[in-house]
Amino acid sequence: MKRELMLLISFLFGLILLAACVPPDLAMPTPGVQAPGLWQTYEDVFKDAKYIDLTHAFAPVQPVWPGFGNATFKPAVAGQAIEGYVEVGQEFTYEDHGFIATAYDLPTDQYGTQLDPPAHWDDLGATISDLPATFAIRPLAVIDISDKVAENEGYHLQVQDVLNWETQHGRIPEGSVVMVRSDWYKKWDDVERFGQAPFPGVGLDALKFLHLERKILFHGHEPLDTDTTPNLEGEYWLMHNHFTQAEGVANLDQVPEAGALIIIGFAKPEGGTGGYARYIAVAPSDWPHGVSIHEMPGAPLPTQTAPLKRDENGVLRPTP
Repeated sequence: MKRELMLLISFLFGLILLAACVPPDLAMPTPGVQAPGLWQTYEDVFKDAKYIDLTHAFAPVQPVWPGFGNATFKPAVAGQAIEGYVEVGQEFTYEDHGFIATAYDLPTDQYGTQLDPPAHWDDLGATISDLPATFAIRPLAVIDISDKVAENEGYHLQVQDVLNWETQHGRIPEGSVVMVRSDWYKKWDDVERFGQAPFPGVGLDALKFLHLERKILFHGHEPLDTDTTPNLEGEYWLMHNHFTQAEGVANLDQVPEAGALIIIGFAKPEGGTGGYARYIAVAPSDWPHGVSIHEMPGAPLPTQTAPLKRDENGVLRPTP
């Protein structure tokens, strides 16, 4: 009897080891049991959804407020020696060290696609590192003023534009992010023109309406300033009333005006007065723009078309 018991235990132990070796995608689900927690939501919604990047990659040559200046990219070098491996000041290379790294001289945290916290203007304001994790995902509303901007490049969003949007799509959800589409992002490569007035903005009354009446989380716009008033009255009001805003947003013409979500990621420098941000719109699976996880799973990532080399500005690019 004892021998049979030991054989049974060994058999069961073998089954456990075998089950542990089966890849997750080959494991049989328990009939009638859903995936735990939010995993089922991921399977049902997010796997098939369309993802649209709303972010400019920051670079050494790009629009920036002239008071700050542009970034510098260069190879990272050793800060201390490692005997037999690297000397102080030596550049890390694929050939000599097996890896490379880049050093970024960023003259400001107000650079590229960004998230402005109140501390940018208010000495009592929250900094980037104070922002809660609840910023991470929200409903997204996109208000399109691009037709008006095509006629008047200095057009600013008005309360009536918000009300017109609500006539079509219903009330803007509380706690949502409202992005103002102007199509100004298409001028991003025209560095000289992009930041010069006239350019589209967001009127102060519209900002007050969105925050005080609709209680949104924050708004975003494509230019690098909220408005073209002499004292930037909109940005002043936002920061001194402890609201944030997104600037330098891209690709809003590829996002549905209603029904999408936005995923928000930003760097977290301690006490930061600006955030290098990445915004991703998540649209329904039948939306014509963007890509799904099925189309671009992300692992493994595709290889470059040619080996990476630094260009004249220190940016890595595939170069034959």
